[in-house]
Amino acid sequence: MEIVYFTIAGIFLYLFSDWLLDRIEMRFGRRFEHRSLIFFVIILVLSMGLFNLIQYLQGGHSAPNARDSGTEIGINADSPSDR
Repeated sequence: MEIVYFTIAGIFLYLFSDWLLDRIEMRFGRRFEHRSLIFFVIILVLSMGLFNLIQYLQGGHSAPNARDSGTEIGINADSPSDR
């Protein structure tokens, strides 16, 4: 079900970011020269916040880092070099 939420969120973010950029350009009275870069920044910031909110509301947590799991990065107890 999480994939459905992320897909809907992605569609919403695309449409909202385009709408927001159009409104900003209308306020300035011209099209921006680097429109695609500005669009990218808008959608990036909004998506990071919204996707984190979706994970939080779903009860999901980010992947544990090496300190939490008791292993160090690059070292695996089941690796062939340990045998």
